[in-house]
Amino acid sequence: MNPFKMRPERTGDLFIDWEKFWVKPYNKNEVNPYTRTRIILMNGTEFENVWFSHQFSRSVGDDELRRKLAYIRKSEQQQQKILTHLKPADESALEHTIGYEQLAVDLTAHLAKRVNDKNIKSALDFALLEDFDHLYRYADYLDFTTGEHAEKLVGGYTEITPGRPTISHHRHPYDSIRYPMTDKCPATMDVLAANVITAAEQQTMNYYMNTAALWPDEMGRRLYQEIGMVEEQHVTQYGSLLKPCMSRLENLLVHQYVECWLYWSCYETETDTRIRGIWQFMFEQELKHLHIALELLRQYEKKDWQDVIPDAEFPAPLVLESNIEYVRCVLGSTVNDTACRERYVDVRTNAPETFIRYQRLVNDPVRNVMSHTFIEDYIRKNGEDYRFEVAPNPVPELRDRTKDNICVGRQPLCRNRY
Repeated sequence: MNPFKMRPERTGDLFIDWEKFWVKPYNKNEVNPYTRTRIILMNGTEFENVWFSHQFSRSVGDDELRRKLAYIRKSEQQQQKILTHLKPADESALEHTIGYEQLAVDLTAHLAKRVNDKNIKSALDFALLEDFDHLYRYADYLDFTTGEHAEKLVGGYTEITPGRPTISHHRHPYDSIRYPMTDKCPATMDVLAANVITAAEQQTMNYYMNTAALWPDEMGRRLYQEIGMVEEQHVTQYGSLLKPCMSRLENLLVHQYVECWLYWSCYETETDTRIRGIWQFMFEQELKHLHIALELLRQYEKKDWQDVIPDAEFPAPLVLESNIEYVRCVLGSTVNDTACRERYVDVRTNAPETFIRYQRLVNDPVRNVMSHTFIEDYIRKNGEDYRFEVAPNPVPELRDRTKDNICVGRQPLCRNRY
């Protein structure tokens, strides 16, 4: 299906009345975990489009163009508000956080299995292990503070066990930049993947920043603060993959194309009939946005969609599903990797000096690193950490449930200082 060759089924204005804004939230005790994660994904996608549109509007002086951007943006804001209110009020911020991290794990794994560009795949596999560890940390914090087990929230589809330890994620920002896509016509799936994951991680970064400020106790505030800093690294990494030479109008077209593909994917894979209807409505809205963006590209730059996305036939839908075996394979083979400028290296044999200096700067003393100290507190209280595993952790050093490992991924620092 090529969305540029389609027209929306519904005609008329993009806007809706207040009554249509008030959608019924899902039941947190009955919702499929991947319905929850699809809603989180699309909320982040809408935020990215609104943010991009604001930046675009502030950089041009043509008021007619700015009016068109404002027209699309107002509709995008409507969509985001609808998605936000699908989350029920009785779902806590921490329960919702588990959804964010399950999305990060299974979205990243899915995209990594589908991209063509080895540079993009390496970036996805690298950050996958960090989001996987974040899921473990938040799941233990959930049990520590409420007694609730996150395995129920993830539906048993995603393992909860240590990944590359969060203490090992803290790197110098120079090492968060990756090679961008420079091919004149990169594969459509690669363009989609880079844009989708950038928006998703950006949403996570913002959510943790806002949640940290509102959290009632110091332990939670510091945990969200620490992991939020890692998410900023991920946004920087993924954003640097994007094709840098496109004009603002070309980028606008790509943003709308990405949304069309995602809403179509949500519609094709959704199991909840009511929510599926919302995805269909959103897709029809996005077709309108896409064609407005195309008209602007033709008017201002005399270009057509083929100049931006030559192969615009939708790839197969994005599918959020269990990726346990894939994650275990990546974990077992790359857990000790860190970033060194645009490359990845094994810290056991080739630790970058920037990594060592930054680690010593931010993680000394180790007792101030909340992702580690609260796990130690949990173990002291319960005798062992909380996990949901289908088999022992694929990394032997991470199998001990009575001690939080802070050496995997940072062995030189353990030998020399800690």
